[in-house]
Parts: sequence; C-alpha cells; structure tokens
Amino acid sequence: MDLALRDDSADPSVDLLVLIASAADVCRKPFRHAVVLLDDASAISDAPSLLTDLLESGDDLRLRIECRDPDGERCPDEDLELELYRSGQDLNLMLGWWNQPDRPLLWQGQHPVWMNADSGQRCSAPEDGAPLEALTRRLRALFMV
Repeated sequence: MDLALRDDSADPSVDLLVLIASAADVCRKPFRHAVVLLDDASAISDAPSLLTDLLESGDDLRLRIECRDPDGERCPDEDLELELYRSGQDLNLMLGWWNQPDRPLLWQGQHPVWMNADSGQRCSAPEDGAPLEALTRRLRALFMV
C-alpha cells in the first residue's frame, strides 16, 4: 500500500513537517504549531515519499508538535508527541502530550482508542481530547492509507 500524499497535485517540495503543523493549526485553533523531528533527523527528506520509504524500511517516525498561542508565546504544556508507524499494511498514529505521562495517549488506527499511558488500558477520552482526535483523523486522511 502506498502512503503517498492524497493530493496528486501537491508540490513534491512541500515539506511533510509543514503539512503536519498545518493540520495541527486547523484542528487546535487558536494555537499555532511547528514540528520538530525526534530520533535520527538525517534520515528525513522533504519528499512526499518520506513516509512510504521510512515505514517500509520498518522505521517509525517520531515528532514533537510544538505549540504557540496567537501572540507567538510558547505553550509547552500544549506540546504533543506524534509517532507514525506501520502495523501490517495499516498506518497507525500514537499521539499524546509531550512530557505529561499522567495524560492519556490516543492511538489512531482504523478507529481512535484512548489509553492510559502507564498501563496501556483503554480509558475515556479526556475533556480536551476532541481536537486531538480531529488531528489524527486529518493526518490519516492526508496520507493515502
């Protein structure tokens, strides 16, 4: 299964990280976002084939989504960690708050599942979880899955 960008007219030079940040901007208004690579940044290029190449090689893509308020002030308590990985032919996303292990994690495969970060047990969505669910749905829709 090809995990290229859904929009065939997309400019190949459009940076994947910018697309992820833009999706976060749409889903988590009024915040503005930037995406920082975690792990081996040298393995990343700005080509749309990035996700396919990375996941087909068996690697995960880990990112931190940094948050700012409309005035440009950093909001580190709103930062997120995003992990993209393949399980079989499916693209899965794991999204959680950065450095907040007491907050639940959102796993998004074919459907969203909120999990306790410590135990991995299913739990209820937090009150502020709807924008994160919207973000994971948007990201899965952005990539051909």
